[in-house]
Order: sequence, then structure tokens, then C-alpha cells
Amino acid sequence: MSVVTLTINDKLVSAPANASLLNAMQEQGIDIPTLCHLKGLSERGGCRLCIVELEGSPRLFASCVTPVAEGMVVRTNTERVLKYRQMMVELLMAERNHICAACVQNGNCELQSLAAKLAVTSVRYDYICPDLPMDASHERYVMDHNRCILCGRCVRVCDEVEGAHTLDMGGRGIQARVIAGMNQPWGTSRSCTGCGKCVQVCPVGALFKKGSSGGEMVKQHDFLTWILDGREKKIYHWS
Repeated sequence: MSVVTLTINDKLVSAPANASLLNAMQEQGIDIPTLCHLKGLSERGGCRLCIVELEGSPRLFASCVTPVAEGMVVRTNTERVLKYRQMMVELLMAERNHICAACVQNGNCELQSLAAKLAVTSVRYDYICPDLPMDASHERYVMDHNRCILCGRCVRVCDEVEGAHTLDMGGRGIQARVIAGMNQPWGTSRSCTGCGKCVQVCPVGALFKKGSSGGEMVKQHDFLTWILDGREKKIYHWS
């Protein structure tokens, strides 16, 4: 496998030529905020929180969908990058209802954690907070569109890992929603296996188990690596 050499934060590093910039930085122990990215799923480049500066370019790049290149010079934590990351978290907070105290994932939410980490203590934009429906038609789970950040993790894990293709994105812009089947109630979808993978990969309180109350929902992502590693080694667990 060929290797390229690049400079990240004034440090000379090497990475496989087919790696993304995000993977190269993570291998070096550099902490990069992400929401739509999750190891084991395809990259979407949607949340833009993993943006970095590349020397010689006036624009910022989403590192999860930017391949490494020989001689690349990268800066991950400049004042400009931090400013844009804070702005994007604020916009996510303003777009839907993210009142943490009433959320099942309060204290275990990736958006909440990122806001604290990036020192987002207030939102400069007008709150939209549309009154969106909750789909509780599923036997085990609930989908709350008011909390959804449209990261697409649930759609990708349903397609790429479970292979059910139940979930998808419907609508555009502010009207975008995660939909089940052909925009039918989740509980009536015949393709849904009820595996719960979509619930476990959701970074916020948009998907949760029925019966969960404020601050009770703790999600586990490590099952994804376990499944994919087993498939690669042709080890299958049927229990």
C-alpha cells in the first residue's frame, strides 16, 4: 500500500494514500469533532464539524470526505475553524427543539457534549423550533423529528449494516425528514427488522427506546465495529 506524507499542525506525518484526512488525523490522536461520521459507516460530509484549513486554499474542507495528498499542509484548530464549528452547532441548536432538560438523552448526547466542548453557551440565531410529529407507531422505538439533526447515521446503518433499507431522507431543506418505507408510519413498515441499530447510532434523542425518560437513554456504538470486524473475518454469530 502506497503512503503519502503530509503536515498536520506543523507536524510531519504519513498516512495510507487511500485514507481520508479525518482518518489520518485520528490515527495521530488529533481530536476532531464530528456528528455525521461514525466508524464503520460510509462518509456523508453533512455536519461539516470536521472542517480544516488547507494551505493554499481559501475554503474550508470537510476532512471526512477529503482524501490525503502528498505535501498537504493542514491546520485543524485555527481561530477561523473554531468560529465556523461554533456557528454550525448554533445552527443545529436553532433549527429544531434541543431543550436538553426534557430529552431522554440529556447527559449522553453528542450534540450537547460538542456544544460544551466548543464553548457554545448561547445561540445567536432565531430559533425555528417547528412543531414536528413524533412517530411512536413502532412496537419498541420512537422517532422524534423535533430532535433530529439529519446526520443520516440511521439511514446508513439500516442500508449498509442491517441491509433492510427501511429508512431514508424525505423532503428538502427545512422540510427534510427521516422517513420509513414510502413515508409511512414506522410501525407499519414491513421491511423493518426491529434490530434497533438505527437507535443505537443516533447521536441525539431523535431515536430512542419506548419507556425511556429524561436522561435515561445511553447508546452504544461499539456493536458496529464488532459486526463489521466479524464479517471481515467471516465469523458469524446467530444468537
